[in-house]
Amino acid sequence: MHQRTYLANEVIFDEGEEGHAIYIVLDGEVAITRQVQGETSEIARLGVGTFFGELALLDGAPRSADARAVRESKLAVFFREDFLELLDTHGRIASKIARQLARHIGSRMREMALAVGAHQHL
Repeated sequence: MHQRTYLANEVIFDEGEEGHAIYIVLDGEVAITRQVQGETSEIARLGVGTFFGELALLDGAPRSADARAVRESKLAVFFREDFLELLDTHGRIASKIARQLARHIGSRMREMALAVGAHQHL
């Protein structure tokens, strides 16, 4: 695991960029945004102890949103290559991490489905 510091308003990654890592907020605040009809829309604001970019660890697919530091932020960065190496050398640990990520992703998907359902009833 690596540690990086981002300055206020510094881009962590852009939507469409190939995903290489998961990020954990150690200090600071991160905004997750998307471009919707030409407007920037904030979809999440993340603080200490939260993580983002988790799909990159599993599939390396392009980023689905932008991430930037709201203020100076210290992030732990776990690269996909390190995770794949962990799978080879410590399969049980990597498996536990993957299960936790799957639970987290499933929870986020359920939250989004509920939000979309509530929006459709308005």
